[in-house]
Amino acid sequence: MKTFIAIALSLLIGAAVFAADAPRFRGPNGDGKFDEKGLLKSWPEGGPPVAWIAKGLGKGYSSAAVVQGRIYVAGMTDDQTGHVYILDMNGQRIGDIPYGKETVNDAASGARSTPTIDGNRLYILSGLGVVYCLDLDVRTTLWNVNILERFHAANIEWYLSESLLVDGDRVICTPGGKEGGVAALNKMTGETVWAAKGIDDMTAYVSPVIAVHNGRRILLTETAKFVVGVDADTGALLWKHEHITKYDIHACAPIYDKGLVYYSAGYGSGGGALELSPDGSSVTQKWTDSVLDCQHHGVILVDGYLYGGRHRGQFVCLEMATGKLMWKAPEIRQAVTVYADGMLYLYEGPQEGVVSLVKPDPAGFQRTGRFTVTEGTENHWAHPTIANGLLLIRHGDALIAYNVKAN
Repeated sequence: MKTFIAIALSLLIGAAVFAADAPRFRGPNGDGKFDEKGLLKSWPEGGPPVAWIAKGLGKGYSSAAVVQGRIYVAGMTDDQTGHVYILDMNGQRIGDIPYGKETVNDAASGARSTPTIDGNRLYILSGLGVVYCLDLDVRTTLWNVNILERFHAANIEWYLSESLLVDGDRVICTPGGKEGGVAALNKMTGETVWAAKGIDDMTAYVSPVIAVHNGRRILLTETAKFVVGVDADTGALLWKHEHITKYDIHACAPIYDKGLVYYSAGYGSGGGALELSPDGSSVTQKWTDSVLDCQHHGVILVDGYLYGGRHRGQFVCLEMATGKLMWKAPEIRQAVTVYADGMLYLYEGPQEGVVSLVKPDPAGFQRTGRFTVTEGTENHWAHPTIANGLLLIRHGDALIAYNVKAN
């Protein structure tokens, strides 16, 4: 009996250790929410302690993915080769996997896509439009597919930046081509499972998400000029809603809640909410908003309220059901926003590097801690990851781990 209890406790402890893994961009569901618990509700002056700093990760804005005690982050070396670097939870590099050419651009060179981990396989999209499937056991490429060539698409101004979605036995991507605006590939072979036609628009910078509406699984994403809904099982285009933004920059994943789909973009274009029909096959405009024009920093839904940073402006809270402006906080300029254990984590950029801890409260802005990221290179653009008691912030060639565990 004692042996049985010991084994059971061991299994429970093991499950708890990895229960808050972050296997993809912006958390397990791609909505900016991380499952980690037991975190600090306020920070001491100067911020939480630095646990470790890993340098030499190359150029890029890829976030960290964390699975079973391993950290995966992508970067580009001087010869333009993309690498997935593998670290342990102490920040020690234990390997890397080169996967192919990455992007060189005056505004932002390097890896953009955050690795997506599925079992012993890792999926990543290069800025040049190639999907790579990497074997984590033998650390090699199993297959690769140039989705721009396959689906007759052109690259976009700042290159492809979406992080891939694994859905069952498929990998979802957004080529923006005539032969497939959105496409599903067999995750084992790279063969096409389905391709959504009729979108007739170039891709943007959004990482897709899946919502379940009245039992129907709907893939939500955005192209250069449209918010798009696709049947996640068949690839049939259900609807598209025009939303024009400067430079065709859509970079924030849509948010689904109680039959509404929220979308937003920067440069003053704002956002709004679409109301889905009962079967999800069509949408109507529920409300629009000109205040929360989130460029690429992500918006978080907490208890019916949306929180996000304006493009070159304040931090904002809106009511999801109505679009009502609850408040604007001038204390924050613009910030990547993520969430864990009842708190918002805000990372201001591109130059500031200020990280704030904020309580999500529709009654008003409440900041309970702040610090400045001083290590790393280039712009402060990568989205933070929260896992295993650590706040992981990628800043250029460095990944900085802050200890945010309460105990």
